[in-house]
Amino acid sequence: MSHSPVIAVLAGGTSPERDVSLGSGKAIALALAYSHPTEFYTVDADALPAGLDPARHVVCSALHGTFGEDGGMQGLLDAGGFSYTGCDARSSDLCFDKWRTRLSVSAMGVKVAPGRNFTAATKPTAAALAAELGEQVVLKPNRQGSSVGLQIVSSRVGLEIALGGLRAGDWIAERRILGRELTVGLLRGRAMGIVEVVPKSGVFDYTSKYTKGLTEYLAPALLSDETAAKVRGAAETAFAACGCRDYARIDFMLSAEGELYLLEINTLPGMKETSLLPMSARCVGLDFVALCRELVAPAVERLRPARAHR
Repeated sequence: MSHSPVIAVLAGGTSPERDVSLGSGKAIALALAYSHPTEFYTVDADALPAGLDPARHVVCSALHGTFGEDGGMQGLLDAGGFSYTGCDARSSDLCFDKWRTRLSVSAMGVKVAPGRNFTAATKPTAAALAAELGEQVVLKPNRQGSSVGLQIVSSRVGLEIALGGLRAGDWIAERRILGRELTVGLLRGRAMGIVEVVPKSGVFDYTSKYTKGLTEYLAPALLSDETAAKVRGAAETAFAACGCRDYARIDFMLSAEGELYLLEINTLPGMKETSLLPMSARCVGLDFVALCRELVAPAVERLRPARAHR
C-alpha cells in the first residue's frame, strides 16, 4: 500500500451553487497536484461518487450549499470510514443552520443582530416585524449559502412585499446593521488575515459576490490593532463554539459604533484563487498552493492512525 494517500477532490453537487463548486474544486485540484497525488470527482447526485476507497483516498470536498455543506455528504463520508477535510457532519449541519449558529455563538459571548426565526407558514406581519426589528431588515433563508435568497428591506412597504413573497421554507429576519463587512479565514482554529468587503451596491449579495468588478476587497482590512484583535478573537470563539474543524471563513459586520456582529460561518467557503479565504491566507503569507496543502494536512494526519488499525 502506498504511504502517500490520494486526495480525492469532490465538486459540483445538486445545489444552486454547483457552478461555484466546480470552479472551487478545479482550482483546489490543480493546487494540490503540486504536493499530492490528486483525483477530481464530479458529484452529480446526493451520494458518494463511485471509485472512492477509504484506505486509499483522503477526501477534500469543494461542494457548496445543500447536501454538500449541510452535513449530508459529511455523514456519508463518516459512514464510509473516510478521512476528509473540514468540519464533521454535526458541525456542518449546525453552521448551515444560521439560527442555530446564532444561538451557539451568542451563548459564548459573540454578538448577533436582533432577529427572528419563522417559517413561511407562520411568518409575522410586516407591522409586527417592524415593531420588533425596525424597518431596515435583512431577510434570508435559514439554510442556504452564497447569499442565495438574501433580501435587504428598507421600508415598511418593502417589508410587506418581501414577506408576501415567502411561500415556503424556514426564514430569518434580522435588524440590518449598517457598517463595514469583514471576513476572516481560520486554519486549525486560528484566525488569519481580516478582509474588508466593499460592494459597490452596498449589499454583498449573490450578484455582487460572483460578478467581476462589482465588489472591492481590502486585504488586509484597515483596522486598529484593538479592533483587529477583537475580530480575530470573536472568529476563534465562534469556530470553537460550533465545533468546527480544520478551517472555515467567518463573516462579521462592524457597526459605526464599533460593535461587532457575526453574520455567518462558512464551513466550505469558495476556493478559487481570488476567493475570500485565499485572500485572508495571503495576508499571513500563505499563497494558494500553500493554503490548499494546509487545508488537507489535518485529514491526512487523521488517516494515518486509521490505517494502522485496519
